[in-house]
Amino acid sequence: MKPHAALILALSLVSGTPSRGGEGESLDAILTPHLERHKVPALAAAVIKDGVIVASGAVGTRRVGADIPVTRDDRFHLGSDTKAMTALLAGMLVDEGKLRWDSTVAELFPELAGTMDARLRTVTLTQLLSHTSGVPGDDEAFDKLLGGSLTQDGNLDELRYGIVREYAKRPLAAKPGEKFAYANMNYLFAGSAVERIAGKTWEELVTERVFEPLGLKTAGLGPQSTVGRVDAPLGHVEVDGKVKAFLAGPNGDNPLVIGPAGTAHMSALDFARWAGWHAGGGKRGPALVKPDTLAKLHAMAVTIPAKKDAPPGTPALGRYGLGMGEMTVPWSKEPLLYHGGSNTKNLAHIWINPQRDFALVVLTNIGGPRAEAALRAVAEDLYKRRAD
Repeated sequence: MKPHAALILALSLVSGTPSRGGEGESLDAILTPHLERHKVPALAAAVIKDGVIVASGAVGTRRVGADIPVTRDDRFHLGSDTKAMTALLAGMLVDEGKLRWDSTVAELFPELAGTMDARLRTVTLTQLLSHTSGVPGDDEAFDKLLGGSLTQDGNLDELRYGIVREYAKRPLAAKPGEKFAYANMNYLFAGSAVERIAGKTWEELVTERVFEPLGLKTAGLGPQSTVGRVDAPLGHVEVDGKVKAFLAGPNGDNPLVIGPAGTAHMSALDFARWAGWHAGGGKRGPALVKPDTLAKLHAMAVTIPAKKDAPPGTPALGRYGLGMGEMTVPWSKEPLLYHGGSNTKNLAHIWINPQRDFALVVLTNIGGPRAEAALRAVAEDLYKRRAD
């Protein structure tokens, strides 16, 4: 470890709070060829080792067709990488004795048990967080409930509860614990349960109990740019062969009600700090959960059936734990903790090797296959250059 890195790490350990450190060496020269090869609007990445960001970069534009260069402090959307934050909040409540890993949906929502699908009553918190509840993958019925929530009055926790109440009447697609099915509804159940136990909205909880203690100053929720401004990379989609930018607004992101499943955003630097906290097993502080609880979150619960047509940002192979998956790749000797996240307009990947206290994050402001190919290529390139 370099002397300055050792000093930063030592100060972090003494204070019990994560050091923001610097940006490390520039990755721009490495990222630029990938940007040009895959024709994405922007790319950002950061590498963290032993809790210190050793390299980072950001290239491209915030908005296709415009010369608005991205920076290393720019906010990128994380999509389903948010799920690990929701699982962490659940782990905090487990540590506090307010929740159990085997708490059932019927126990969490007793007033709904009478109208609830019989098998859903037995689904546990662990099964919700590992997508083994028997809840089917996102479908038309789920989308209809999301759309309907936009016309309802109330705070976001009330809207989520309304979706839970209606969805609970539906039959499960499989026996609980029997198989993996990636479903955002699992995290709405879990997020709504966390809200009612903690007495605050999920948005307040993730801000107060995750973003602030970890010093993730750029972290926020919803579209990464401000309404009426291009103050962050806009999300993009490809329509009829042309790339279209999405300004902040109702269609710029997932509905806010889906927060526990995927509305966080932050810079590549802060995303790396989040990854580094996990890579170090939380040992550098802050001690957000007990070591055994963090190990539980990282432990794999189910094998993911291979799915060739899985949308970018959703698990397609490997194994899945609680908000975090695991993947074996040819460019790493050890299996890596991994998750992808997308609102179809952005894509973010997180790769963590706890054995080496190493992690990297890669992000782009477009969704779809070209984004997936770009991030996979960058991750492999950076891992080979920086992991040893």
